Amino acid sequence: MTWINTACAVALASLCSTAPVLAFTFDDVASKARRLAAAAYVKPEKNVSKALANLDYDQYRDIRFDPSRSWWRNAKLPFELAFFHQGRNFDTPVRVHEIVGKNVQEIRFDPKSFHYGANELQPRDLAGLGFAGFRVHYPVNTTKYKDEVLVFLGASYFRAVGKGQLYGLSARGLAIDTALNSGEEFPQFTEFWVERPSPAAKELTIYALLNSPRVAGAYRFTLKPGVDTAVDVKAQLYLRENVSKLGIAPLTSMYFFGENQRAQVEDYRPEVHDSDGLAIQSGTGEWIWRPLLNPRRLLMTSYALSNPAGFGLMQRDRQFNSYEDLEARYEMRPSAWVEPKGQWGAGRVELIQIPTPDETNDNVVAFWVPDNPPRPGVPFDIEYRLLWQKDAEKRPPSSWTVQTRRGHGWVKKPDDSIALSVDFEGPALKKLAAGDKVDAVVSADANGKIMETNTIRNDATGGWRMTVRLRRTDEKKPVELRGYLNSNNNALSETWSYILPPE
Repeated sequence: MTWINTACAVALASLCSTAPVLAFTFDDVASKARRLAAAAYVKPEKNVSKALANLDYDQYRDIRFDPSRSWWRNAKLPFELAFFHQGRNFDTPVRVHEIVGKNVQEIRFDPKSFHYGANELQPRDLAGLGFAGFRVHYPVNTTKYKDEVLVFLGASYFRAVGKGQLYGLSARGLAIDTALNSGEEFPQFTEFWVERPSPAAKELTIYALLNSPRVAGAYRFTLKPGVDTAVDVKAQLYLRENVSKLGIAPLTSMYFFGENQRAQVEDYRPEVHDSDGLAIQSGTGEWIWRPLLNPRRLLMTSYALSNPAGFGLMQRDRQFNSYEDLEARYEMRPSAWVEPKGQWGAGRVELIQIPTPDETNDNVVAFWVPDNPPRPGVPFDIEYRLLWQKDAEKRPPSSWTVQTRRGHGWVKKPDDSIALSVDFEGPALKKLAAGDKVDAVVSADANGKIMETNTIRNDATGGWRMTVRLRRTDEKKPVELRGYLNSNNNALSETWSYILPPE
């Protein structure tokens, strides 16, 4: 690099500030959020040079943090922090602090902590920078190596992984007016405080301050890495002004094509997605499964509930031969499950699906929208647990949907009917005796006419298949379908909830 011999001449602050403060708690962040919300919003200033802003994707990826400079590595603690460099789209800094006992110290940006690869940057390009975000390392796959288990990078986005998982879908601190004509507002985590872990710690506490034109908020994240990595979230929000749609515990994922929607162009892969369905556990015990789609135009659906037990964007298909992608390894992407703490009251789980021409765009969003959102100036408290799962995902105790496949409905001659084949598996189906009768209970809205339903035992899996043949009345309108397996007036499966988008 051209700047490396003169980097010491750059006027940068020391690695850490040393001013001590009193003990730091969640209430301190909540006080900051309350004061922020009481004042007019101030847009963060961009502080990156033109050279950093103009980096392309590969050039930015060529800037890598030096693992030997990981925070807490020399102390040989179970957790370590690594940092992301500003540049490209990450043009505003986030501040990161370490809490040590009663002292809070800011971790300062230092260019000597990064390798810049083939990028030719000058000392002036690196002056006055902060971090774009950070990641947490902890050994979940082997005791010989600290795996990357949690990342905060960009707006209020974060994502985590457990044992044997690869990064896939993301979570966010908050979603505001997603998919409304008024435009979406993206809150940002502007400041973090991380508690220094003990030598025997198995969890890590992180505080964060969120800010946007209409909302300020305090967050506490308690990270518990493992087979299923858990992130316990506590938040207190303050609105500056009313919000049309407040999305709590938002999840963001990608669905390009899959078994219920074939690729529109030649592709060697049978399926491409980070998640294949939305799962919901209602407060009354009902389980609902909605397979995901890549619609031709924006598609919004929702489920009205009171005090939900949980919801999540799931990757149920874990077979490599469903994807055949040796690089992406979609079968190893985690499912993310939201478990509310306390009573969330009345509201809805909303699912938004956006058209995407390829797999590079996150086009699926799911979140909770309360019927009674907070009023400006009044604190709004919310708590939940986020589970990042693979081998023991949340699913109903009876039986669940394994796949949905779509095709022509005609039998002897072509017509305009549509056929859907839905496979179920689970303990309730394996317990059935050889002579037990299984029925399909299926309904459609006014735009769909059910012509035929059947059930057949799937000898290959031990489950059951439900087939549905239907006709759409108006091809320009969607059709909502619901179905489940039943035996002797007892439900054997979760509710399969499917939407046929407009043609």
